[in-house]
Amino acid sequence: MKKVIAIVEDERDLNSLVRRYLEREGYEVRSYLTFDEAYPHCQDDDVHLWILDIMLGDKSGFDLIEEIRLHDKNVPVIFMSARDKEFDRIIGLEKGSDDYITKPFSPKELVLRVNNLIRRVYRDDDHKISVDGYEIDEEKRTVAKNGTSVELTTKEFDLLMLFVNNRGTAFPREQILAKIWEENYYGSDRVVDDTLRRLRKKMPDLSIHTIYGFGYRLG
Repeated sequence: MKKVIAIVEDERDLNSLVRRYLEREGYEVRSYLTFDEAYPHCQDDDVHLWILDIMLGDKSGFDLIEEIRLHDKNVPVIFMSARDKEFDRIIGLEKGSDDYITKPFSPKELVLRVNNLIRRVYRDDDHKISVDGYEIDEEKRTVAKNGTSVELTTKEFDLLMLFVNNRGTAFPREQILAKIWEENYYGSDRVVDDTLRRLRKKMPDLSIHTIYGFGYRLG
């Protein structure tokens, strides 16, 4: 499943730029422009990483991380600031931040830092996913239900992960064919229906919905 990144940055253009880069990297991004906008979400359990601007009007990112840490002492936090001052870095570390980046910065550098931090913190569970009662190990390419292994072919597993990693997204058959069988496949798009039928038979509790006249979606 997609990792969730929360950004708190009062410069609208920078907020939007960082959001676009992270979404392009495959993250789900929630952006807030002020302390007051972000404050009600400090207890959100599904946020995997926070990116906080230090200067937020009357409040600061330091105030915000205190609220976040009251609820979750382990969620990663990256500070960004226009002030390249040593004491800001020290205060950030003392308050429990994991990284600090000084403006102006390259969005690509921030994305690299986010990727590295996400991999380090969520290394053990990054490839394990629970969906509709099934335990999926993306790294080992295995599926189990109540401890019983579900044997999938390569294409069945690829199709499963397309839906799992894009839950809620509706895919037409042509797009599924291009993503799973790629451009060198010259057969009929009926192979999508046939593979999905086998996948449904092997994983009957998987909530894949048919969108008639269009394609399929994992609900």
